[in-house]
Amino acid sequence: MRQLKKARNEWTGFQESRPYGPKYDLRTDFVMVYGISKDLPSRIEGWKKAGYTIHLMTGVSWGEYQDYLFGRFDGRDHWDEAQKDRAGNHLLHGKDVPYMVPTISFAEYLATFIKKAIDAGVEAIHMEEPEFWAAAGYSDAFKREWLNFYGEEWIAPHSSPDAQYRASKLKAQMYYRALDRLCSQMKEYALVTYGRTVRFYVPTHSLINYTQWRIISPEALLVSMPSCDGFIAQIWTGTARTANVYQGVRRERTFETAYLEYGNMQELTRGTGREMWYLHDPIEDNPRYTWSDYRKNYKSTVVASLLHPEVKQYEVCPWPWRVFSLEYPRQAVDKETIPSHYATTLLTVMEVLRDMHNHEEEHAGDGYTSGIGLCFANSAMYQRGDVIGEGEEDTATFKYDGTTTSDLLSPPQQELLDFSAFYGIAMPLVKIGIPLRTVQLDNILTFPGYLDGYRVLLLSYEFMKPEHPGIHQSIGQWVREGGVLIYIGDGSDPFHTVSEWWNRSGARRTYERPEEHLFESLGLGRNPAEGEHQVGEGAVLFLRQHPTELSRSAEGAKIVQDQVRRALAIRGEENDYKQKQALQIKRGPYLITHVLDEVGDSGDKLENVVLQGTFIDLFEADLPVLTSVELAPGDDSLLYDLGSRKQSAVGSLAEVIVSSSKIRDEQLEAARFSFVSESPSDMTISTRLAVASKPVRAIAGGTAAECVYDAGSGTVLLRYPGAPEGIAVSLEW
Repeated sequence: MRQLKKARNEWTGFQESRPYGPKYDLRTDFVMVYGISKDLPSRIEGWKKAGYTIHLMTGVSWGEYQDYLFGRFDGRDHWDEAQKDRAGNHLLHGKDVPYMVPTISFAEYLATFIKKAIDAGVEAIHMEEPEFWAAAGYSDAFKREWLNFYGEEWIAPHSSPDAQYRASKLKAQMYYRALDRLCSQMKEYALVTYGRTVRFYVPTHSLINYTQWRIISPEALLVSMPSCDGFIAQIWTGTARTANVYQGVRRERTFETAYLEYGNMQELTRGTGREMWYLHDPIEDNPRYTWSDYRKNYKSTVVASLLHPEVKQYEVCPWPWRVFSLEYPRQAVDKETIPSHYATTLLTVMEVLRDMHNHEEEHAGDGYTSGIGLCFANSAMYQRGDVIGEGEEDTATFKYDGTTTSDLLSPPQQELLDFSAFYGIAMPLVKIGIPLRTVQLDNILTFPGYLDGYRVLLLSYEFMKPEHPGIHQSIGQWVREGGVLIYIGDGSDPFHTVSEWWNRSGARRTYERPEEHLFESLGLGRNPAEGEHQVGEGAVLFLRQHPTELSRSAEGAKIVQDQVRRALAIRGEENDYKQKQALQIKRGPYLITHVLDEVGDSGDKLENVVLQGTFIDLFEADLPVLTSVELAPGDDSLLYDLGSRKQSAVGSLAEVIVSSSKIRDEQLEAARFSFVSESPSDMTISTRLAVASKPVRAIAGGTAAECVYDAGSGTVLLRYPGAPEGIAVSLEW
């Protein structure tokens, strides 16, 4: 796809619903002014004056749309279009803010406001979070949509796996239709009215998170939608701390979950020409955690994202006003605004993210077991509803967002909500340092060469289904050309019986389960024996076991690891199977590391990892220079490797290496180096520079700045106040 030309680069941005304020002016490339309210033009004007490219972000499934709901828009009450569960309750984001059924009428209502944003001159529009709850599907509007789509009377989604699957497919199609209609219509409006193009993006959670949280969204469908220019991967502590099970232990695994989520979104757009920004949130929507908890988990999500180097654009913060202005717990009771050291660290990381596109990836160490993929598809979301069997208690009809107590659930229901079928395959590989990627199964047919670079694929239809038989033809070709497919499944999933292409009567032969068609396409017959099967230059490893079982014990995790080891051995690449205690890459001068915790298959206690060199610690406010960094299991590290620093283009007297502010207008004179530092107000800025010798004076904003010289590294640290309009800083010799 051809990307639309931008007025300027948009490497970093943030979203904010408040009018312009210097305390949360992050000095990024663009700002997403949030929400379409009467004060939108004035909010846009305030951010424009501060020098920003202006985007708009608004909710496509929920928002302050009371005019529409209560009939003030077109004279008709629209509460029948609010999502409703089987008990008749509306699913609400807030008071009088329901999640909406995306009808054509609702899309037309949204269009009237998008026009106003285009009239106000925004360059891009983000339609946020197209979300339809799996527990929904009982409103009158949805029943009408069912009749129009399927040509039959509505069937209660909870009544059978087939009804749930069909309802969920319809939900995804409805949001695809709404977005396609809205984005296409508004692009035409901008061209006809103003002769300019407007870009449309969809900020969305990962497919992994939506599946676990039981939310339906178009996700992969949008990659093929002409009017969609890209995405924001809305991944942060709030999604990544959702508990999962590994080796029988259910707990938060923020880094590993975030790593899989960011990787999932990277694979969503890889090779498609669509843009992607990764989101980071220094706190999260839940205001009850402490600042120390927010900081630890923020570091984990940042490192997890940076380990996926094909994405180089970032939303550095949602709602910076709440981050830098509101109070959060310091300990159990006390509250305080953001600690100054954490604020400085956040600004440093944001500037590092702005610089990341300038640097290519190079693996650190002696390599990893690369080319391993876990197939994943949109249809995983379609299997997440409340399917209650006859005689069972209705205990799974509530909204699940990772905060529900487990004592309400039976063990099978808890495993379903924990999405253990997926994590039972994924977690054993990530936990031993294999950089697993989730392969977007839906993209295989659409984008040629999508499987290039993969050596081993893991696949199970016990938690998702193939939506087209051609997917199996593509996988078959990949196997015959040398790939090794590991299929894991026992055929017990009740969703195998849904009315889909593999079991329809008529011209096609019918199959009891979709993997029968897969195996037949591979020349193995419908029901091959468990074990290894040669197929052309490649092979199939068939493990007749439900993947959920693999999450329950260390033995289950080892089965997954041994299958991958064997797959590589079949390819003659057994020496490429390497277990690592850390996931680590270098991107230019940046060394990014996470040390894995929990026990690997050896059963030995994990040791600390020590990094030797000369580094600047970018997760510390004073940017300390270190010659040794020791990381315990579970630790995250973001370092600037001074040993890889290239000679400055400005000269040898001084060079800014890293700063917690945006640096511009660098000038070198005979014995003086100066620059302008832009940042939010009320912040302490840290800037570390490489210098030829110790300076005699440092000035910031007309007054003496704190200046600490480090002879060993040939660097100097400056500390001074910040201001969005810029502070003039100089060093003299």
